Amino acid sequence: MKPKLTISILLFLFSFGWMKGLAQQTNAFSAKQAVDYALKNSATVKNALIDIQIQQKQNREITASAYPQITGSGSITYNPNVAVQTFPNFIAAGTYGVLAQNNVKDGNGNPIVAPADFGVIAAQFGSKVNANAGVDFNQILFDGQVFVGLMARKASIQYAEAAANVTQEQIKTNVYKIYYQLTVGKRQIETINANIANYDKLLHDTRIIYQNGFAEKLDVDKVQVQLNNLQTQRLKAQNQLDAGNAGLKFLLNMPQKDILMLTDTLSDEDVKLNILDSEYNYADRKEYQQLEAASKLGKYNVKRYQLSTLPTVHLAANYSKNAQRQKFDLFNGPYFTSSFIALRVNVPIFDGGARNARVASAKLSLLKTENNISQLKSSIDNDVAQARINMSSAILTLDNQRKNIDLAMQVYNTTRLKYEQGLGSNQEISNAQTDLVTAQNNYYSALYDAINAKIDFLKAAGKL
Repeated sequence: MKPKLTISILLFLFSFGWMKGLAQQTNAFSAKQAVDYALKNSATVKNALIDIQIQQKQNREITASAYPQITGSGSITYNPNVAVQTFPNFIAAGTYGVLAQNNVKDGNGNPIVAPADFGVIAAQFGSKVNANAGVDFNQILFDGQVFVGLMARKASIQYAEAAANVTQEQIKTNVYKIYYQLTVGKRQIETINANIANYDKLLHDTRIIYQNGFAEKLDVDKVQVQLNNLQTQRLKAQNQLDAGNAGLKFLLNMPQKDILMLTDTLSDEDVKLNILDSEYNYADRKEYQQLEAASKLGKYNVKRYQLSTLPTVHLAANYSKNAQRQKFDLFNGPYFTSSFIALRVNVPIFDGGARNARVASAKLSLLKTENNISQLKSSIDNDVAQARINMSSAILTLDNQRKNIDLAMQVYNTTRLKYEQGLGSNQEISNAQTDLVTAQNNYYSALYDAINAKIDFLKAAGKL
C-alpha cells in the first residue's frame, strides 16, 4: 500500500505542477508598465540590444589586433622517397683541375686534359623523417587603419545604441497608441451599456403605454429595433476590443493565454496636460542621435583610408626546433635550433589610385550622411509644426464633441420626461436617443484622435 500511496502523491504533485505551468497569469498594467514590459520582452528590442553586444565583440576583435599575436606550430613529415636533385659534376671537374694543376700525365706520358662535359650528379638531399616545432611572434608597431579602428570603437557602440533607441521609441509609440485605443474602447462600451439600459427601460415603458392603448405596436417595434442595433454595436465594439487586446499582447510579446488588464483611464484633462508649450531640440530625437553617430563613424572611415597611405611597421620573431631522421625516432638524436627577429616595414608606393578612390568614396558617403542630418532637421521642424496643428485641432474638436454630448443629453432627458408624461411622441425620443449615441461616438473618436495627436507630438519633439 505504501508504494501505491507514494506513486499517487507523486502523480498528484506532477499534475499540480503541470497545471500550474499552464495556468493563466494576470497582468494589470498602466500604460507605462505596458511600455516597460514591451521594452523588456519584445523580440525586436531584444535583437536591437543583441546588435549592441555584437558590436562590443567586434570592438574586442579590433582591440585584439593591436596586441601581440603569438602562434605555435608543429609538423611531422615522412618522405618515403626523398626527392632527387641533379647538379653539375663538380667533383670530376675539381679532380681534373687538381691533376692539371700538378702536371699529372697519363700512362702514355701525355698531360691529362679535362673533358668538355663532366656530366651531372643525381643525389638525394634530405631525410625520410622531418619534425619541426616553433613559435611565431608578430606585433603591430604602426598601422594607421588599426589605430583608427581603435579610436572608432566608442562611436560604433554609440551608433548601435542609437539604433536600439530608435527601435525602442517605435515600440513605445505603438504600445501607447494601442493601449489608449483600448482604453477609449472600454469607455465606449460602458456608454453603450448605459444606452442599452436606457433603451430597456424605454422598451418596457413603451410596451406598458401600448398595452394601455396610448401607443401603437409600431412604436414598440421601433424601440426594439434600436435596442437590437445597440446590442449589435456593443458586440462589434467588444470584438474589436478583444482583437485589440490580443494585438497588444502580441506587441508586448506576452503569451496570448495570459490575461491583460488595463488600469489607466483617459480623460480630456489627461490629453491637454503639458503639451503645446513644450520646447524641442533636434538632439532629443532618436533618429537624429543615430545620424550623429553615423557621421562620427563616417569621419573615422575617411581617416582610416587616408592613413592607409602611410607605411606599416611590424615586429616579427620566430623560434623553432627541428629534427631530421632516417626513421621514426624523434626522441633520440639532435634537434637543431633556428630563430630570427625581424622589423618589417611596408611602404605603399603605387596601387593604381585605389586608395585615393576609397578616400573619395568615404568622403562622399560622409557627405550623404551630413545631407541626411540637414534633411532630418527640416523634417523634425515639419513634424513638430504639423503635430502642433493636429493637436490644437484635436483638442478643439474634443471640446466641441464634449459640449455636443452635454447638449444631446439635455435634449434626451427633456424629451424622455415629456414622453413619460404623455406629452411627447415615440419618434421624438427615438431621435433624441439617436442624436445622443451619435454625439457619444463622435466624442470617443475625437478623444482617441486627440491622444494620438499628443503621442505624435511627443514623438516629434523627442519627449515620448
